[in-house]
Amino acid sequence: MDRRSLHPGNWNVRVRSTAAAVLTVTVCLLVAGGALLFVLYRTLEHAARDAADSRSHQITEQLHAQPPQELDTSLLATDGQIGAIQILDNQGKVVAASAGAASPVLASPLPPGESADLGNIDFGHERDYWVAAHGTPSPNGPVTVVTGAAREPVEGVLATVAVLLAIGAPIVIGFVAATTYRLIGAALRPVERIRARVAAISTAQLDERVPVPAARDEIADLAITMNSMLTRLETGHHAQQRFVSDASHELRSPLATITAALELAHTRPELIDTALVDDSLLPEARRMHSLLEDLLLLARADEDTLTHIRVDVDIDDLILAERARLRSLPAVAVTATVEPVRVAGDPQQLTRLVRNLVDNAARHAHTRITLACHRRENNAIIEVTDDGPGIAPADRTRIFERFVRLDTPRTRASGGSGLGLAISAEIVAAHHGSIHLRAREGRGAHFVVTLPIGADPYASDDIE
Repeated sequence: MDRRSLHPGNWNVRVRSTAAAVLTVTVCLLVAGGALLFVLYRTLEHAARDAADSRSHQITEQLHAQPPQELDTSLLATDGQIGAIQILDNQGKVVAASAGAASPVLASPLPPGESADLGNIDFGHERDYWVAAHGTPSPNGPVTVVTGAAREPVEGVLATVAVLLAIGAPIVIGFVAATTYRLIGAALRPVERIRARVAAISTAQLDERVPVPAARDEIADLAITMNSMLTRLETGHHAQQRFVSDASHELRSPLATITAALELAHTRPELIDTALVDDSLLPEARRMHSLLEDLLLLARADEDTLTHIRVDVDIDDLILAERARLRSLPAVAVTATVEPVRVAGDPQQLTRLVRNLVDNAARHAHTRITLACHRRENNAIIEVTDDGPGIAPADRTRIFERFVRLDTPRTRASGGSGLGLAISAEIVAAHHGSIHLRAREGRGAHFVVTLPIGADPYASDDIE
């Protein structure tokens, strides 16, 4: 047998629980058995001593009127509690005694009125007594009444109880061990089923779920929590697969264009001219660079390292800058309603947030785009509205996911890369804000961003 298997640290939960239960019950039985024997011993001892004292008082009362030789013989009788009785004269001679107790003398004579507890005296041959002596006068002169409470019956009862405990305790301990082992096994059986199911789940089977026990206990809560975790893993795995697929799809087109141009340059260098570079190569390279930058930003957002910069940023200035940038758009009127409002954050990321929302509005607007910012309590509110086709209620949450474009054809001209709103949502989350869409289908989209301000950023501007 491997000695390491005997170490408690290598035991499984079932064995450890059984061992702990057995140890606890054993200690409890030892303590309870010891206490029982002690209390039983003291109780029987006091009962025997009290019986001997009571007999001694009865004899003393009769000796006041009668000499020892004329005592009622029933007073000198012994029983299971009183083992010996002697009456001594002032010389220490036995003048009266119970049967078998004429010798040896159990005590020394005492003056009348005195008493002495002589404790345990062993006279051999199963004659152990708790001896007490009482001096008293009698018609024949001073005498001493000596009584011995028998110890053998007390010790016999104690020994019998101890044997019964010694026999019963292992039976109880064995029963507890067997019962605990079976109960713990039954309690852990659902855990084993959960473990086996989890061990069988792979990345290709993330739709599997662990069985939930019928009893609503801690193990059922564990199974429910495990299923929730598997749901999150499945969702994250599908999102990752979709992210990789969409990223590959977006990168394939510019890479194919650039590769084709380079192959052409390799075989027919005379066909490479400025128009090809300006119209095809540079736009595709810039598009791929922008896409890679977006992917890098989202990766930083997943690692919670999107931004750690906290400086004062004037949101009204960002809105006005975007209005100025969009004035060159033909047939689209851009209006802005701004109030001075400032937040603490990353200016580059907040600029990108506003620009992404504005570019999305410009892509879908028919004739008008409305920009606004104002303060509401301790929050900065940014609003971007367009009069485009709007967004269906079922898509108002999905549009903030990555690579989601509501355009049926995935064209670069109308749909972009599908990362703008996802990046905006990550920037808002990094600044502890919120973004949502107020929209009515067919009447445009209305994006609302809420960013916390904290302390009043303009408080110091009023000090002269």
